[in-house]
Amino acid sequence: MRQPRSDFILFYLFCTFFILLIGFPFFWQITNSLKIEKEIFELRWMPSRIILNNYKEAFIRQPLLKFLFNSSIISSGATVLALLFGSMAAYSLARTDIRGKRLILLIILSVSLLPPIVIINPIYSIIRSLKLLNSHFGLMMVDTLFGLTISVWFLTPYFQSVPMDLEESAFIDGASPFLSFRKIIIPIVTPGIFTVGILVFIKAWNDFLFALVLNPIRARTVTVGLKLYESDNYIPWGTLMAASVVIVVPLIVVVLLLQKRIIGGLMEGGLKE
Repeated sequence: MRQPRSDFILFYLFCTFFILLIGFPFFWQITNSLKIEKEIFELRWMPSRIILNNYKEAFIRQPLLKFLFNSSIISSGATVLALLFGSMAAYSLARTDIRGKRLILLIILSVSLLPPIVIINPIYSIIRSLKLLNSHFGLMMVDTLFGLTISVWFLTPYFQSVPMDLEESAFIDGASPFLSFRKIIIPIVTPGIFTVGILVFIKAWNDFLFALVLNPIRARTVTVGLKLYESDNYIPWGTLMAASVVIVVPLIVVVLLLQKRIIGGLMEGGLKE
């Protein structure tokens, strides 16, 4: 039975409105980065003359490349560690028949929902006692902690969906549980691991509070670096907008290039659960 034409019209109208609503801040960010300062305060839709001086100033005023390097190292390391340990934890929860499994998953989810400001003090004390302040590894550990909650929660349904017959056949052939996990299970759930990895990376990249408190000087990330463009009496809006575009563009490019795998992985996980 064909759906009424009005349903399709409403659907596309809603999608168009949603895209415009989400995309407008980024559009405004790009256009302002190409304007002179006077036009920014005049609230013009488009610049009268496109200038790239704001992008030049973004790299001159602050070591933006260093900030990008720090964020890349910390986010990539946190993603790898979260996927490594998270996949093993999710596999254990999926394959172990224990009481309270659902409660454990809910506790893991509740940790990810905690406001960072609530746990910043104990985390700061732990990192300081380990002498990991102002280091890549200190912030990487914290981002890994929150990445683990995402990994375990999303990957558990993927592992539950894999038939036990595959592993039982491997066990009969003499494979160990770890070998079965590495050679059989991981290749099957690769789409889910790939999708979760993107989500963990974006979360670590966008972290601000922990990056501000734990890495105030030597290992500043891009989110903290943006704050340095401001002064007590002046905010260079054009330069700040240009730096923001430089920081956001890599994430958007990655998501656009890998959108089929991200959407496919999420849909597959939803169907499996």
